[in-house]
Amino acid sequence: MITMHLFLIIKTLLHMNDSLSTNTESEVGTTTDLTLPGSIVADPNQLTHPTHEISAESSSASFIEANTIPARLDEIQNEHVIPVFVKDNEPAISQADFIETTYQAITEIYPNDRVLTPSIRLSHPIKGRTPDAKFKPASQLEEWEKTLYYERMMFIFEIPTIQDEVDGNLLSLTVGGVKSYNQDNLYNKKGADEHFEVFVGFKNKVCSNLCVWTDGYLGDLKVTSVGQLKGAIKTLLETYNAVYHLAQLRAMTERQLTERQFAHFLGRCRMYQYLPIKHRDGITPLLLGDQQISAVCRDFYTDKNFSGDLNDRSISLWQLYNLFTAANKSTYIDQFLNRSVGAFQLVEEIRFAMDGKRTSWYLS
Repeated sequence: MITMHLFLIIKTLLHMNDSLSTNTESEVGTTTDLTLPGSIVADPNQLTHPTHEISAESSSASFIEANTIPARLDEIQNEHVIPVFVKDNEPAISQADFIETTYQAITEIYPNDRVLTPSIRLSHPIKGRTPDAKFKPASQLEEWEKTLYYERMMFIFEIPTIQDEVDGNLLSLTVGGVKSYNQDNLYNKKGADEHFEVFVGFKNKVCSNLCVWTDGYLGDLKVTSVGQLKGAIKTLLETYNAVYHLAQLRAMTERQLTERQFAHFLGRCRMYQYLPIKHRDGITPLLLGDQQISAVCRDFYTDKNFSGDLNDRSISLWQLYNLFTAANKSTYIDQFLNRSVGAFQLVEEIRFAMDGKRTSWYLS
């Protein structure tokens, strides 16, 4: 298996010899019509763990579940209307534009790597009808008389040629984003800020949990054009330190909570929701709700991949982190990435406290 450190050396050499490399057909077009520039090298095993088979598409396991439906890119491109700015009727940057622009940025930063078909989830449909069908009962509307777009969308691109393992779990580099039109002021003119969320991190192929941290996340990206959007995504990809991120994740495997510590930690998590605001200074915010904390408690005993060790009554911080990211799958799209980052920060705080580098209210 080629490690991430060796991958970075190979990547540097490939960039130095771009003029000698040959473009090959993109595999992203296997199930969606992505007519985009860029290329992907046809050697899928270049940086792949040899014992794992790679699919031609993104994993079918959902990375988010709450109140969402799956969608294809061609469906968004061809069947969904594009919201406009009311004052001048100019189109907003569409969700399809966002996905395509992200793909372009990925292929420019990782030109020699394989990119899987995007996995897309939608929520909050906005339905309408054409003017000539204004007075028709809904049951009598023809398909061409209906209009539709979804207020919120999240997508991921998996890059399976950039992989590594943490505690026996295969992780693949993953890039994605969130677009929520409810964050934009569409009653303005074109040129007003349009809001996006973008991330780069890893997807745990065992369970499709996303591992996102602060340095790989743009939580409130404001742009006015596709060009600005692409530039911001490329900058994020260029500055993201995958090796350091993996080192942080591996460090979680080296610390264990006893069952008593775990119970104390969950008790504090429940208390945080009711803690007066004036007493929250210096405490890492807990962004998950009570039902999600209950899911973490339940999965300590029942999760097939990350449950605690019932023999010695302990759980590693890596297992705890994955229980949190699994519980986060029930979060709505517009809060998902922020809560993902929050889960990482919370578990990191626990690790630092166990290493004696700081104190933590959750363990005190």
